Amino acid sequence: MMELGILLERLKLQGLDEQLDTICEQAAKRDLDYRAFLTEALKAEWQSRNVRGVETRLRQARFPAMHTLEAFDFSFQPSIDRKVIRELASLAFVERGNNAVFLGPPGVGKTHLAIALGIKAAQAGHRVVFLTLDELLTKLRKASAEQKLERVLKQLTYPKVLILDELGYLPMSRDEASLFFRLVARRYERASLILTSNKGFADWGEVFGDPVMATAILDRLLHHATTVNIKGESYRLKEKRKAGLLAKSRSSQTAKEAALEETGENETAL
Repeated sequence: MMELGILLERLKLQGLDEQLDTICEQAAKRDLDYRAFLTEALKAEWQSRNVRGVETRLRQARFPAMHTLEAFDFSFQPSIDRKVIRELASLAFVERGNNAVFLGPPGVGKTHLAIALGIKAAQAGHRVVFLTLDELLTKLRKASAEQKLERVLKQLTYPKVLILDELGYLPMSRDEASLFFRLVARRYERASLILTSNKGFADWGEVFGDPVMATAILDRLLHHATTVNIKGESYRLKEKRKAGLLAKSRSSQTAKEAALEETGENETAL
């Protein structure tokens, strides 16, 4: 007769194998019948698989940090409508293949919110991938040069949620804008994009180096999208001010000077 341990291993019931003694002990104490015992055993296996699946998806997403919605300081950014964020957190937009766009100056929490939604999507069973725009363009340029663009575009279309961070910090060449358009067109109405940008939509013609290309991208990106425009102070500047590194008043400081203070800092540190 085949041993129970071997059966569990061959059936790949790892979670049940690890918890079987505890389940049997609890079943005896509760005087469970066969059906109830089987239910508890399968429940333990399902829960174990779910935990392992979430851990795998979070690892594959390659988030730069594990930011959650619970850790976001909404009191510091009162311009954000919490109802909109709660609606996005329901992941209904992901189920519909819609997009989410976070706009605002550096340091206001765009990346934090994008990652938090990505974590919720991974926990809900969706495959998620996080890339900065620079990482994306590097990947697409290399694929194009190696005649592998179609394969890479297909790979980037597969994740249910693709997070693209830091659009607008550097202008794109026409070839890069064309590659970006092809990706957006591939995912259009199929899978969700979560985008963060420090530029308003009116400035995207400058970002993409071509107003016509920018219009084509925005047409597909915003057709089914929720836009969150964050207006507020940088969290990093707030911490510097607390530490006494900045004056409490910024009345004498121009917007350009404020932006220069953050040069070289990566927004994903939020």
